[in-house]
Order: sequence, then structure tokens, then C-alpha cells
Amino acid sequence: LNLKPKHPRTESEWENSFALKMFLFQFVNLNSSTFYIAFFLGRFAGRPGKYNKLFNRWRLEECHPSGCLIDLCLQMGVIMFFKQIWNNFMELGYPLLQNWWSRRKMKKVGGGQNVDNKAKLPQWDKDWNLQPMNAHGLVDEYLEMVLQFGFTTIFVAAFPLAPLLALLNNIIEIRLDAYKFVTQWRRPMPARATDIGIWHGILEGIGVLAVITNAFVIAITSDYIPRFVYAFKYGPCVDKGNHHEDECLRGYVNSSLSVFDMGEMKNSSQSRYCRYRDYRAPPWSPVPYEFTLQFWHVLAARLAFIIVFEHLVFGIKSFIAYLIPDMPKDLCDRMRREKYLMQEMMYEAELEHLQKERKKNGRRYHHEWP
Repeated sequence: LNLKPKHPRTESEWENSFALKMFLFQFVNLNSSTFYIAFFLGRFAGRPGKYNKLFNRWRLEECHPSGCLIDLCLQMGVIMFFKQIWNNFMELGYPLLQNWWSRRKMKKVGGGQNVDNKAKLPQWDKDWNLQPMNAHGLVDEYLEMVLQFGFTTIFVAAFPLAPLLALLNNIIEIRLDAYKFVTQWRRPMPARATDIGIWHGILEGIGVLAVITNAFVIAITSDYIPRFVYAFKYGPCVDKGNHHEDECLRGYVNSSLSVFDMGEMKNSSQSRYCRYRDYRAPPWSPVPYEFTLQFWHVLAARLAFIIVFEHLVFGIKSFIAYLIPDMPKDLCDRMRREKYLMQEMMYEAELEHLQKERKKNGRRYHHEWP
């Protein structure tokens, strides 16, 4: 059994491995809070009289009474607005601070000679005093854009302003990067690349994850499916042919609230009732606080919506990808023709070489392949 770790054989393999590990670390670190709010916050808190507690001491956190979608929207707003401003500030401010500090040290070491008067310094000396480019090249730039693409697409159903904020940020960041590359960094060494490497696969994976996540956000985090089930199954428009949203959702809030008897709590002698968000039977029913039939109808509708939504979006994506090929047809034809001409030239060169060899050896030859 060979337990030795496998090391990358080439530099491109090492860069792909490093980029994938960095992306996974940053993605989990930055998106854990949003996934927690969207799919776990308040899901396991329990009900009044039977709350789930951590270490039998602390109650689990719950969503706002209006739902977890508001909390998710606020979290995405903070990330897409304040975090991007902070990233741009650090991306430009860090090399500015480093260059200022290096000039200050040079001024101390050189006693102020040829430092205050920048015009006397040759250009190569000025360039050498700038900050060197990151040892990993453009990995950080790619990583920033890919993480932004993830924030923009994964929870776009909860925060539709994310693409607009990302566009405005990119317009500003183009100028900041240009200023940073020209005035704050040394000129980077050029390197050829056939494509963007593993980042293409990462973007494809984010696209698939975005479809699945948005389906779960619409079905589970938002109130779209419970409202839909109530309007067509339990609302006042069930027996009517025409469906108006305002009329069909009359009584929805009351149906989404369950009843709890305050007298069941410890040190409480009062028999009052309170309401909480859930689909449970009332305390006077034969099976108190059990899930009602409406809960199972909503759950089945949510699962059905997730399946239909995912298949529909993936089908549209595949159809568009089929209509728009990665390479135009005329370009494919030209590439095939160039390949054919190259092979024909190779065949003719090989044939000419063989004929010369036969002439040299005094053998008879014919104008056909040997």
C-alpha cells in the first residue's frame, strides 16, 4: 500500500491544485454564515414548551418573526456593499502603505540623498522601489472575481441587487487595478496561458450550485410555497374559478400560526393562549402539537418545486449551450482545413524523402506510396 503523497508533476498542475485549495478555503470561510442563515437558522429551535437547547442550557437562535429571508437579505447586503468597499480599500491601500514605508526606510538609510528629489533617480531605480507582484501571479485576482461571482449568483433570489452592486464594484475596481499595476507594483513577468485553467471548472461548479441553492431559497427560506399552497388548497378561492392574490390570501397569516397553551409552562397557573409560526395541532386536539396535514402538503410542494425548478433551469441552460457553441462553425471549418493541409504537407514531404532515398540506393520507384 503506497501511502506517499502525490506531488504535482508540472507547474500548471501545482497552480491548479493551489487555486482549488485556496478557493475551497475562502468559499467555506465566507459563505458559511449565509448558508447557516438560509437553511439552518431557526430550523431546529423547537416549539414553545419544548425548545431545543444547546448543552441543555442555551436556546437555539431563531429567525425574525417575518422570516429568515429578511436576515439573509441583510447579510447579503452587508457582504456585497461594505465588504467590497473594504476589499478595494485594502487592495490599493496596502501597496501604498508598503511603498511609503520603503521610501521612509531608504530616506533614513541614505540620509535623505537622492530620495527627496525623485527626478534625479533613474527610472529603473524608481521601479525597483515599488512592491513586487504576488508570487502566485493573478491567483488572488481570479479568486476575488470568482468569489464575487459566487456571492452574486448563489443567493440572488434573496438579494436581487447583488448583480448591480457587483457591476458597480467592477467598474471601480478596473481603474483601481490599473492604477495599482502602473504606479504601485513592479512590472510583472509575462507568461503564456492557453486558458484560465481550473477556474473554468470552478465557475461551472458555482453555476450548478447556484441553481440548486436558489431553488432551496425560494422553496424553503421564503414564504412563496406556503402562500401558494394556501391560495389553492386552503384559502377562500378554492371553490372559485377566478383567483385574485389579495382575495385568495385572506386569512393566510392566521393559518400559518399555531396555538400554544401558556398554562403548560412551569410556574404558570394562567391558562392563556399564544400564537407561534408553525403548522401544529392545537392543545385541545386528540394529538396536540403534532404536525398538521397542511404541513405535509407544504413540504411536498416544496420538494416538487425544487425538482421542477432545477430540471427546468438545467434544461434551458443545456438548450442555450447547444444553440451557442463554444467555437463558431466557420472557425472549426478553418481549423480542420489547416489541419488537413498540414497533414498533406507532411505526407508530401515524407514521400519526397522516400523517393530520394530510393534514387540514392538505385532502386526503382513509382509515383505512389511505398
